[in-house]
Amino acid sequence: MPKVRMNAVSRLSLLLWLMMLAPLAFYAQAVVAPAIAIAQAGPVRDIRVVGNRRVEPETVRSYLQFSVGDSYDADKVDRSLKALFATGLFSDVRIERDGAAAVVTVVENPVVNQVAFEGNSEVDTATLQTEVQLKPRAVFTRSRVQSDVQRILDVYRRQGRFAATVEPKIIELEQNRVNLVFEIAEGGATKVKGINFIGNRAFSDSQLRDIVSTTQTGWFDFLKGTSIYDPDRLGLDRELLRQYYLKNGYADARVVAAGAELDRDGSGFFITFSIEEGELYTFGDVRIESALPAVQTDRLGGDVLTKRGTVYNGSDIDKTVEKLTLNVAEQGFAFARVRPRATPDTASRTISLLYSIDEGPRIYIERINIIGNVRTKDYVIRREFRLAEGDAYNPLLVDRAKKRLTALGLFQSAEVKRRPGSSADRVALDVEVVEQSTGELSFGAGFSTSEGVIGDVSITERNLLGNGQFLRLKLAGSVERYQIDLSFTEPRFLDRNLSAGFDLFHKETDQSRQSGFKSRKSGGSLRLGFPISENLWVQTSYTLARDEIFDVESGASIAVRDACGDRTIPALIPPGTSAPCSDPSYWTSALGTSVTYDARNHPRNPTRGTYFQLASDFAGLGGDVNYIRVQGEGRAYYPITEKITFVGRAVAGHIEGWGGEDVRLLDLFFKGGETVRGFERSGIGPRDITVGGDRDSLGGQTFWAATAEVRFPFPFIPDDLGMSGALFVDAGSVFGNKRAQDLLGANLADDSSVRSAVGASILWNSPVGPLRVDYAIPLTKEAYDEEQRFRFGASTKF
Repeated sequence: MPKVRMNAVSRLSLLLWLMMLAPLAFYAQAVVAPAIAIAQAGPVRDIRVVGNRRVEPETVRSYLQFSVGDSYDADKVDRSLKALFATGLFSDVRIERDGAAAVVTVVENPVVNQVAFEGNSEVDTATLQTEVQLKPRAVFTRSRVQSDVQRILDVYRRQGRFAATVEPKIIELEQNRVNLVFEIAEGGATKVKGINFIGNRAFSDSQLRDIVSTTQTGWFDFLKGTSIYDPDRLGLDRELLRQYYLKNGYADARVVAAGAELDRDGSGFFITFSIEEGELYTFGDVRIESALPAVQTDRLGGDVLTKRGTVYNGSDIDKTVEKLTLNVAEQGFAFARVRPRATPDTASRTISLLYSIDEGPRIYIERINIIGNVRTKDYVIRREFRLAEGDAYNPLLVDRAKKRLTALGLFQSAEVKRRPGSSADRVALDVEVVEQSTGELSFGAGFSTSEGVIGDVSITERNLLGNGQFLRLKLAGSVERYQIDLSFTEPRFLDRNLSAGFDLFHKETDQSRQSGFKSRKSGGSLRLGFPISENLWVQTSYTLARDEIFDVESGASIAVRDACGDRTIPALIPPGTSAPCSDPSYWTSALGTSVTYDARNHPRNPTRGTYFQLASDFAGLGGDVNYIRVQGEGRAYYPITEKITFVGRAVAGHIEGWGGEDVRLLDLFFKGGETVRGFERSGIGPRDITVGGDRDSLGGQTFWAATAEVRFPFPFIPDDLGMSGALFVDAGSVFGNKRAQDLLGANLADDSSVRSAVGASILWNSPVGPLRVDYAIPLTKEAYDEEQRFRFGASTKF
């Protein structure tokens, strides 16, 4: 840029010009600028809306914080801008002053013409459409798009697909419309590779894995969804663990943390639960006190489940409170409330309980509203309440009803919310449920040394037609057995605490290798069950069945041929053929009763508790056979240490004909390695020892068996592998066969002597299901018994 040289004359001219302009600048600042400011701050004479196409001008003006006649205030303008942007209708808004008018210039957001999803195969489009907020004809905003992206990601994360990504694409159309496309990359499902526990001493990792609802990944994950990581499920699992510890004596137990860590390659999560178990407590003194003088506390002792000296059980406290509340209400105190007060003694590790009874507020239930049940009928939900409209409101009974609803397994969640009624002493209860799938298709497979390959498939519906009824069709079979069962159960028969149902069955068994015949059994039964106490259950049944024996081998025992009505001399039957049966089938009409007591601390892997069952059958109410059969079983579990458990088991049974009839072959007890390990299937008991015969097992009228087993973890093997060992002693016997004795005489080997065996086992809760290997050495046996020292069993459900 060229330089400009100024001489003295030029400088003087510039100075004169500046002196002349100075008064003009002063005038503009002192007179013109204030005039403009006064005009801007003056009252607004008009409000014009510019740029709107769909939105009416009056709609825009309704969001402004000033109106015609108001002064033009910067604060009001700022608040107006925020209000207009908050509507979501506009992508840009400006407010300017044009003389005495205010001009509002808007740029409208486009309207959504269509919402589409691309790349989704694991989640159907209908599900995604219900999740997103943007719909056709809705106003498009970028904030809503980002919100919908997050909602879609949440859907995929609930299905365990944490690697999923969503990219929104906008296609602009004419008339200020857009098409919105969500491009989805689903990624792989993120499974749970491992579930570990820290701080657990009383229960092994494998036992606690049975308690939580989340499962580890396995071979058959495609048939179940519990192995997919779901962060929402962790809260449920924490509560399940806490309740399990409270039920088993650990009153101070806490699940202090539940964390999930993604592995390095991002393919799976490792879940870790940190547990503080505390000490094992038993119940100390248990007392009942009442602030209501008329309450007869001496009538309440039978409702107390928490007995002195027994292991602390938080569930028994809740059930006792419910029972006491109902009993007191039946005495005429509808508003009475029962509150348990626990006093722990850390020195003796006991917890004393005081059940305090007083009077609660007088409030009545005006209405019970059922909300959210699309499939389940109202009465299925209402019958879980021990309350009805018009009854006294009792928070405890309402809470127990909520727990019973959850325990049904029909709902993802069940909440009971209280609202004020039409007056101060009235309340309305809103029962809000979220239904879940109740149908189930399951498969099972396995292998055993006694039956070879075994398998089953079942279809189950736990809420048939919304009535809360149970229906299952099951097919099971192996090389030597085929079975089909259809079961139906009404859990609340006549809306009472009665379980009623029926069973239809057909079973075919191949006992050719053990006894030289095959058999089939077809029929049905009706049953009715009811609880006597918390752990005691009674069931009665009537069974009508047709038994048939067929394909009797040519060398079969005379007792076997007699069972099918055949009197042919064996020498006249060609070798390798089946003997014909002239009377192969008969009908059984029997009435049965069973009593079951179950106080175990775990349904599958107990370490403490007892189990007893006594069953009897009386046949002869019509039909072709007359007999009385009694069977019993008892089990006991005792923890020697935190890791070692002693298991004792005893079983026995006897069947006797009446009315001058002998017991038929198919009704006798055939026992072997499943009862006393170390022996073949049907390997002990009465046997035909005729020279040149097949030495067929003929079954006995009486059997007994006892087992003593010590289970322990393997040293140096991590608990999370689920492997353990056992040492056992088995003993038992099968004897007594009057019909065979009459037919065979000295050729029948029948002895009530004790058969016994000792051995060891390896147990493994493997990823494909439980595996068990037993090796037993018989100690005492008869010469005609058949041994099988090695037994292997494996099965899985998926």
